[in-house]
Amino acid sequence: MAQVIGFIGLGIMGRPMARNLLKAGYPLVVHSRSRGPVDEIRAAGAKVGTAPRDVASQCDVLITMLPNSPDVEQVVLGRDGVIEGARPGLILLDMSTISPLVSQKIGAALAAKSGQMLDAPVSGGEKGAIDGVLSIMVGGDKAVFDKVLPILQAMGKTITHLGPLGAGGFTKLANQIIVAVNLTALGEALTLAKKAGLDRELTLTALAGGLAGSKCLDQKKPNYLAGTYNPGFKIDLHYKDLGLIMESARALGVPLPATAVVQELFSALRVKGRGGLDHSGVITLLEDFAGLSK
Repeated sequence: MAQVIGFIGLGIMGRPMARNLLKAGYPLVVHSRSRGPVDEIRAAGAKVGTAPRDVASQCDVLITMLPNSPDVEQVVLGRDGVIEGARPGLILLDMSTISPLVSQKIGAALAAKSGQMLDAPVSGGEKGAIDGVLSIMVGGDKAVFDKVLPILQAMGKTITHLGPLGAGGFTKLANQIIVAVNLTALGEALTLAKKAGLDRELTLTALAGGLAGSKCLDQKKPNYLAGTYNPGFKIDLHYKDLGLIMESARALGVPLPATAVVQELFSALRVKGRGGLDHSGVITLLEDFAGLSK
């Protein structure tokens, strides 16, 4: 009999991930702050939990996909939280991008209640979530990882066990450095090309065929061609990740000069009211700088 899975957090990423679990045949119990996504996933075959505590009481494995560290802490450790309803042996699979130190704190609290936790943040954006090809970076006990691997395979393609609890989070932060700097470099390059009068589609084709090619370029090409930046991953969320990165870097004594500059660019985008744009929308600020604003 398939493990019953709880899923809390049906946002841009969580909704398609939950759908893929249903497609794989897993019984699903869901909860989210917004009613619309809950109704959508219920119509696809899921049960609905009234609160995190209720979801936890009905499942063997519980997945959280939430915006930030305080959200995960509240859902797991707060009033009517997961920890209040967790049965012995519950596995919490946190797929959010949060502080690895917070993951370790939550994991210790669950262990005291005979629960287990993996941190398993993802990369691949909304498209990767829809297609079920996410890269999933996992930290925690290897035996627990082996138990949930089939569940992860329903949502992702590249699934890597990286070490103890927190290792997944640190790997995701490294991933987010590369993505943020890459998107900023793409924005600078395309702004230069635009100011020089080059055709954007031809420019992207040429860049994609050489060493400058990247998954960021391939996935965000439609945004650059349309000049619209509807969110697959919001600037607000990547800015949050950049804060986690710099916090961890300071704690570990790792200077990150390029990341610090990009963090300030994302901060400026939020000041301009563009935090809801896709993170590839950093190009809009660079175009402002170059006098290319519409």
